[in-house]
Amino acid sequence: MQIERLKIEDLLLIVPTKRFDERGFFSETYRGDVLAAKGVPAEFVQENHVYSNERGVLRGLHFQTPPRAQGKLVRCTRGAILDVAVDIRSGSPTYGRHVAVELSAKNWRQLWVPPGFAHGYLTLDAHCEVIYKVTDYWAPDCERGIAWDDPTIGIDWGVPITDLILADKDRVNPPISEIGPVFHYERRNS
Repeated sequence: MQIERLKIEDLLLIVPTKRFDERGFFSETYRGDVLAAKGVPAEFVQENHVYSNERGVLRGLHFQTPPRAQGKLVRCTRGAILDVAVDIRSGSPTYGRHVAVELSAKNWRQLWVPPGFAHGYLTLDAHCEVIYKVTDYWAPDCERGIAWDDPTIGIDWGVPITDLILADKDRVNPPISEIGPVFHYERRNS
């Protein structure tokens, strides 16, 4: 399993190893001790499986507030997505910045998104399936979002806005400037 820190330090790109033989392949997609050594909590409490019919489905940018904040370990098992995490921790040196990575069934990469980040993705193919583990249960009363098209964040989704398919709730999320301090940055001791 290869693990790479991204330009926002707490985000990790994880590439599980695939072992092939005449039957197909085997891949250890999650290993608690290896990920815990890199700061990923070993305990996930829920796993979500999302299917999107069309190319251009945008889901996000979502987060859950404390005390039900979620970390997410995201992978795409069918098709491809542009996966995005935005730092929303007040006091963070990377506050308001984002990382975007392609996750696909072909490249087999995963993204660790810790609490304190808004998360979303865009399907790059039709018939995409995304599976992600979370560190706390879904809590509708703590569910929030920020605008996917906030110009201060400046995410290049790579497609014309008119081609996007969004849920109604994602059309009305506020810009990052209106969410107030929800999470606070804590410097790591390393």
